[in-house]
Amino acid sequence: MKTTRFGFGYDVHRLAKNRKLILGGVTLKSERGLLGHSDADVLSHAIADSLLGAAALGDIGKHFPDTDKKWKNISSLVILKQVYLLIKKAKYKIVNIDSTVVLEKPKISPYINKIKINISKSLSIHISKLSIKATTNEKLGDIGKQKGAAAYAISSITKIK
Repeated sequence: MKTTRFGFGYDVHRLAKNRKLILGGVTLKSERGLLGHSDADVLSHAIADSLLGAAALGDIGKHFPDTDKKWKNISSLVILKQVYLLIKKAKYKIVNIDSTVVLEKPKISPYINKIKINISKSLSIHISKLSIKATTNEKLGDIGKQKGAAAYAISSITKIK
């Protein structure tokens, strides 16, 4: 009998001038970008946390602390690749990932296919195992006032025999 495990991830970053807006390794056309120690890719961070949680390996802060200069301004696709290696070392394989980005603008629909390609390559999974959706916050709260962005992800993994 196969054991399937699930993990949930969430990340949020504020928007700031003089930063690139990067989601899934893709730079979106925007006047402001997400502020953080790495590239502040909320989508990749939420996915990483969901996978680490599913395997009971801690969280993104444990493995990639913002106090370590090694991770300063690094592409979050590198973080995803490292998470994949941790999952593989723990003898799990990724079954699927479902995620949602919460951002008022820009609309990410024109970028979703490229984002899916980047993330699926980083995690060595088929693109069909990855769902990326987007929504706004209907102008409510800080995200609705275009002060930030967030992402949610849920992942399922199964033990490799």
